[in-house]
Amino acid sequence: MGDLKLFELDNGMAIELPGTAMTLEKSLQTLIEKNMETLFGVRCLASEYSTGKKHAGRMDSLGIDENGNPVIFEYKRAMNDNVITQGLFYLDWLMDHRGDFELQVLKRLGPTVTVDWSNPRLVCVAGDFNRYDEHAIGQMNRSIELVRYRSYEDRLLALDLVASTSAKATAAGEQSGPITTTGSTKTMNNTKTVSQLHEAASAQLKDVYDALEQYLLNLGDDVSKIVNKNYYAFRRLKNFACVEVHPQSAELLVYVKVNPDEVTLEADFSRDVRSIGHFGTGDLELTLASSEDVVRAQPLLDKSYAAS
Repeated sequence: MGDLKLFELDNGMAIELPGTAMTLEKSLQTLIEKNMETLFGVRCLASEYSTGKKHAGRMDSLGIDENGNPVIFEYKRAMNDNVITQGLFYLDWLMDHRGDFELQVLKRLGPTVTVDWSNPRLVCVAGDFNRYDEHAIGQMNRSIELVRYRSYEDRLLALDLVASTSAKATAAGEQSGPITTTGSTKTMNNTKTVSQLHEAASAQLKDVYDALEQYLLNLGDDVSKIVNKNYYAFRRLKNFACVEVHPQSAELLVYVKVNPDEVTLEADFSRDVRSIGHFGTGDLELTLASSEDVVRAQPLLDKSYAAS
């Protein structure tokens, strides 16, 4: 993989800051765990989580993301570490021990957090990856992310999403997604999954969704789509757009991470939902019912993407 380069500008001159990818030490793992929500949108639940005497394993970091999905972090400490295979072993173990994970969530975060088992994730962090790593994750029906890091003079940290894959959500794994705030809206009463609602949508609404999805995926090579029970999540290292499909009203509800105070709210198009319950993440709700609405929303989608 190509190397990351960072430059400091001084009076119009570019000065390269030397980046290092030394053997990943415990200090970096501790730093990521301490700032996991800021860096990845994941709340850290445990460090060096044991899989018990029988399996004799130890997950580097364990958390739950903003979509309610379990997340395992594994850190590649040497180029010959088979971190992907090891992480997949832990992912399978976790799926067979859901009760243990849910108890951990209950102890650390309380009873208001709901676990969504439709898309458990594995995040591999390393100084670098090779082309075989990227090829390998493409052959697996798992949600896996390869994240490269660089440290610059011990004061800057760069994270680069090298590659990612998304598993298809399974009916057996689907549970209710997380609700970001308390309240009551029409989105709370859905018993069908977003995939079922999408299938029931009119041809026109499907066309609107296709235009939206194409635009979101084309924002960058680092964009991935996650299928949760109640919404589609488009993300980089963190969510930047969550999309609900509403066939009865023939509209899409899109939640983006844009401060509602920084935009002019428009009736029937944009709404402040900071105090209104909804699925997904984001404080600004956009209502899209036509291809023109998708174009209208693009500056806000761009802004949310840039901030994620």
